[in-house]
Amino acid sequence: MFGRVKPLDAILATAEKKSLHRSLGAFQLTMLGVGAVIGTGIFVLTAEAAQKAGPGMMISFIIAGFVCAVAALCYAEMASMVPVSGSAYTYSYAVMGELVAWMVGWALVLEYAIAAGAVSVGWSGYFTGMLGHLHDYADFLPNVVIPHALANGPTAGGIVNLPAMLIATATTALLVLGTTESATVNAVLVVIKITALTVFCLLALPVLNAKHFVPFMPTGFGGVSAAAASIFFAYVGFDAVSTAAEETVNPQRNMPIGLIGSLAICTLFYILVAAGVIGSVGAQPMLDALGHALPTGSTQLTDACGKINGQAVVCSKEALAWTLRQIGYAKIGNFVGLAAIMALPSVILMMIYGQTRIAFVMSRDGLLPAKLSNVHPKFKTPHVVTIATGIFVTVFAAFFPVGLLADVSNSGTLFAFAMVTIAVPVLRRTDPDRPRPFRTPAVNVVSAISLIGCVYLFFSLSFYTLLLFFSWAAFGLLIYFAYSRKHSHVGLGTEPGEEA
Repeated sequence: MFGRVKPLDAILATAEKKSLHRSLGAFQLTMLGVGAVIGTGIFVLTAEAAQKAGPGMMISFIIAGFVCAVAALCYAEMASMVPVSGSAYTYSYAVMGELVAWMVGWALVLEYAIAAGAVSVGWSGYFTGMLGHLHDYADFLPNVVIPHALANGPTAGGIVNLPAMLIATATTALLVLGTTESATVNAVLVVIKITALTVFCLLALPVLNAKHFVPFMPTGFGGVSAAAASIFFAYVGFDAVSTAAEETVNPQRNMPIGLIGSLAICTLFYILVAAGVIGSVGAQPMLDALGHALPTGSTQLTDACGKINGQAVVCSKEALAWTLRQIGYAKIGNFVGLAAIMALPSVILMMIYGQTRIAFVMSRDGLLPAKLSNVHPKFKTPHVVTIATGIFVTVFAAFFPVGLLADVSNSGTLFAFAMVTIAVPVLRRTDPDRPRPFRTPAVNVVSAISLIGCVYLFFSLSFYTLLLFFSWAAFGLLIYFAYSRKHSHVGLGTEPGEEA
């Protein structure tokens, strides 16, 4: 099981020829993390978290942020040692062998591709909400209502989520053509996101009503755990900080500051936003006759929301914009929705890009068909794997609800993080003399806490989500033994020095 290890020296062969200038300090790393993390989850999943935990979702944000923090410290050590493409897949290949690496890479398909689908569905909710309030932007614009059947998947009582399909398809096309974000555009989007959330807090928190916080945990701590497992999605992206280890000045000092600092800022933002939603309009979940929360993304919840004309934050597909409209700031609510519409496509782009990078590396290692790593002769992009990923993302965006997609994505992410957490202390024993620009403090304690946290959140996901994950894993094992093991370059002894 742990055979076919790809030597670190082979993985680093090309990387050692490159010399990246160390210029990033603690502040730059912190801002990098804030920009990478804030976005998708807080705009999209606030209503989902409220339906699972009610006001207790504030604790859920803290739990998810803490698990991310300890996982990030482990991630940073591996990233500083192996600063090459491939992320957790590459780290696992170097430490625990090909089979584990394959399963991690297979799980990362869930992290990136299905997460892109989740963001597409989230974008669709804000987009359709904006179209329904166009007259509020300008008197000469008519409100446009997309038919329910064409703006929702089957579980929400619709047929197909057409806007989600369109944004996923458009983003895929951009990646095939080679369009990427510039640093300037990304910086502008970060400012837009943070400004929108700041304005929301400034307007919602002053009208906070303590009565809305009672009962605080209407679904018990189980609901808080389930919400934490879901909104773990809101923190995905922090690994962008750890992968910058090679360009960090004094990484042993600045890396933990950047990681913990960015996560602390994001967690504080998230708690304030959650408090603003709860305190201003209330966030009690919709319950069935037995007092259990109705499943998010279900037809039961859709029907219950229909009976009250959607007048609850848990029914909204654009929770922050809806909240501001309810408390008398309709125009500002519309602009918060517009900020989400502008910012979320960049997240979809980066997630599809991340997925194509993992699949591209696995293809070059022989674990996936070589055709997937073909590069377009004109656009110089891996067009085959990009188009395949885009089709996958589009299908899931069209037919599944955002909460389910986010949960399935989290299952893959948590599995990958758990493997990295295990790899760090293992490599400390098997290769203790290798240079480590960043060393995880109290590695045995931190890695143990990280592993426990990842396992805890993993098994807090719904039974349906876990069933999907293990079915996906079983399918992956079939592919590995039927194809990948026979074509692996490491197994065949070919191209041993190829960079991962």
